[in-house]
Amino acid sequence: MGKLVLAIDQGTTGSTALVVEAGAPGRALGRANAEFRQHYPRPGWVSHDPTEIWASVETAVGAALEDAGVAGADIAAIGITNQRETTLVWERATGRPIDLAIVWQCRRTAEVCEALKSDPATVAMVREKTGLVIDAYFSATKIAWLLDHVPGARDRAERGELAFGTVDSFLVNRLTGGGVHVTDVTNASRTLLMNLRDATWEPELLALFRVPESVLPQIVGSAEIVGRTRGVGFLPDGIPIAGVAGDQQAALFGHACFAEGDAKCTYGTGAFALMNIGERPTLSRHGLVTTAAWRIRGKTTFALEGSSFIAGAAVQWLRDGLGIIKTAKDVESLARQVASSEGVTFVPALAGLGAPHWDPDARGVITGLTRGTTAAHIARATLEGIALLVRDLLDAMAKDAGRPLGRLRVDGGAAESDLLMQFQADVAAVVVERPADLESTARGAAMLASLGAGLAEGLDDAARRVRIEARFEPQMALSERQAHIARWSDALSRARSRTEAQP
Repeated sequence: MGKLVLAIDQGTTGSTALVVEAGAPGRALGRANAEFRQHYPRPGWVSHDPTEIWASVETAVGAALEDAGVAGADIAAIGITNQRETTLVWERATGRPIDLAIVWQCRRTAEVCEALKSDPATVAMVREKTGLVIDAYFSATKIAWLLDHVPGARDRAERGELAFGTVDSFLVNRLTGGGVHVTDVTNASRTLLMNLRDATWEPELLALFRVPESVLPQIVGSAEIVGRTRGVGFLPDGIPIAGVAGDQQAALFGHACFAEGDAKCTYGTGAFALMNIGERPTLSRHGLVTTAAWRIRGKTTFALEGSSFIAGAAVQWLRDGLGIIKTAKDVESLARQVASSEGVTFVPALAGLGAPHWDPDARGVITGLTRGTTAAHIARATLEGIALLVRDLLDAMAKDAGRPLGRLRVDGGAAESDLLMQFQADVAAVVVERPADLESTARGAAMLASLGAGLAEGLDDAARRVRIEARFEPQMALSERQAHIARWSDALSRARSRTEAQP
């Protein structure tokens, strides 16, 4: 047996551990997932208990090792990927969290963000320095909220007693017995506090968002040894933690999107599209954000990113809200009962519209209904609506890049649908490539760890691990594509609110 890498993929609803070969072809030998609770203290608030996150990681790692038939001593390196903007603050001395984590979905600081956005100069400064928009989605206002609402926290932070981290930082700290406080550049780029151009914490942003420098972790690369396990219990001491990246960036890396213009889309609860834009952090002119994709050997690669809030969640709504399917996988067989949606168009703005529209007050709309409309038409229109939202992201990317996308690599649960993937290829006029292994996020973390620990020779070696299982070529006639887009544009205008929030 060759060298093995443990990938820890800490997500919003659970933690997945993957044991993979360090070298090509990088076979997965063991896998396990452990879910944890979601906490909703108030409407619009979403929290996680950090102790439950840690317990899920321990459970998943132990089960993955057992599934692979190996022991912790067989692991040569660890890679971590994580839900990104979720914010934790803990005591440096004990590692004990001071409160529940504030999840990326949480909107409790939305009013603070709206007040900051009232000043156009502030909006422009933040966008120029971070590549992002001012929004409660990101970490900065979450940190300030915890320091302001947990008794004594701000004073303790100023004295250096508290530490902030996104989930990657929290896990590295726990895995190293509290000895290491770092975050990688991809996660740091999601805080609204990092200067995107030099990967440093920006004093002007710290002052704006009222975050003391004393709580911040050191920013490190995505493929380097940042610490070693110590006192964990379920893993032996001394295993290097050699790869760290936020989940969407890890997926981009896991798809081997190493060339400028390469793009991927993850179809999960929402849809997240990223495109490699090389070593210059160009700001989007079409409603996307700019983010760090990874930093390897001192060089940062950047990406344009667009997020659609709803993808697989629309299928869940068909199941849980309308009751027209029993399981999410049933949507494809139902949709295939009709040859087309027959003009039915669904804008699944069930949680507002994300990039490139940025309209949080938009609402879902179904148009084109007739007496002949059936559940099958609605199922088909749901899959088409997911693809059309993603097409808007890809169209914005192509405009920013000044050229059409050549291919789109895909992953996530909804990417298993051949019907959805073919319609995506058709309506976006792009070749869609689906790998044999849809767990590109965890695989990306493993690939970064292999590089960071010296177990892989370079990007070419990493790319050899990606095996394409299916290709979907555009087949739709131009006139039909244009008709779909025209109906979509009309439905989208009906879904949008009167007052639209632009980045």
